[in-house]
Amino acid sequence: MSSAHSPLELGYRMPAEWEPHHATWLTWPRPNGISFPGKYEPVPDVYGQFVFHLTRGEEVHINVWNEELAEEIRRVLRRHHVPLERVHLHLFQAYEPWCRDHGPIFVVRDGPNGRDRAVVDWGYNAWGNKYPPFDLDDAIPQHIANLRGLPLFQPGIVMEGGSLEVNGRGTVLTTEACLLNPNRNPELNRAQIEQYLRSYLGVRHVLWLGDGIVGDDTDGHIDDLTRFVNPTTVVTVVEEDPADENYELLQENLRRLRTMTDQDQQPLKIVELPMPRRLEYEDQRLPASYANFYIANGRVIVPTYRDPNDNRALELLQREFPDRKVVGIDSTDLIWGLGSFHCISQQEPA
Repeated sequence: MSSAHSPLELGYRMPAEWEPHHATWLTWPRPNGISFPGKYEPVPDVYGQFVFHLTRGEEVHINVWNEELAEEIRRVLRRHHVPLERVHLHLFQAYEPWCRDHGPIFVVRDGPNGRDRAVVDWGYNAWGNKYPPFDLDDAIPQHIANLRGLPLFQPGIVMEGGSLEVNGRGTVLTTEACLLNPNRNPELNRAQIEQYLRSYLGVRHVLWLGDGIVGDDTDGHIDDLTRFVNPTTVVTVVEEDPADENYELLQENLRRLRTMTDQDQQPLKIVELPMPRRLEYEDQRLPASYANFYIANGRVIVPTYRDPNDNRALELLQREFPDRKVVGIDSTDLIWGLGSFHCISQQEPA
């Protein structure tokens, strides 16, 4: 357990996702979990493709329910030509696979003897008690901190990794729809939540967007909306069809971004990212978004949806990441779980 001082007081910060990784953490979905009702079968192969690309540049660590599932995972990874020496399986149980939200947030500080790392263990309540039980998922950061022998900070409030987007220089982006929702921390107001973000992420500047996209059961995570691609630039999704229910809410977020500055009072550079067309399964609108990409060492892995805008999104993101290879992976089956590649992954900085 860490000292009584906050990460900010001890000089820690949450690094940007494009900073070097030691590894990526995943939680493998269970066949009898609730995330992919009636459609689990194709999901492991999507994970297999994802892990293949991750291992091109870094280790992958996977939280696994039991040894039986671990054997199945190895079979899937072999099928996708994944070098198994780059993958480490841990019998850390979690009910559902959304490691972005139940996994650890790593923070770092640079000192005379090199880089120190620590883990922030926010409380996790499955997006406002929507999907109990979640006690095992909530314990994942503690297991990983113990494995790594790292200090553990526990703020004592509910917060999910998918609701936080940092530029590594002192700014965090988030949404009112999620962080101010009474199903998270009803006892806290905006100013108090901002203080937690400053104290535990090491930021000094908090930017608020409004609503999330339709179909997002997280109440509006930022990682489906707007992402930093470098310290001064964001990509933000826009809906081009005025009749679509996402059109106005995304326009409102765009209007807000145009008034925002970074921690140095410099205006943000804004790049507009298209949305895929409306995607439904069993009459449910799914939160398909190209913003749910994951920045790995040397690669950016982007969800695609068998959509005419897939190539536009990939080309646009390749321009923003000239030193990384941008890779599209079909996420049409994964999005039935209401999340994609950013939602299932959590970076561990080097």
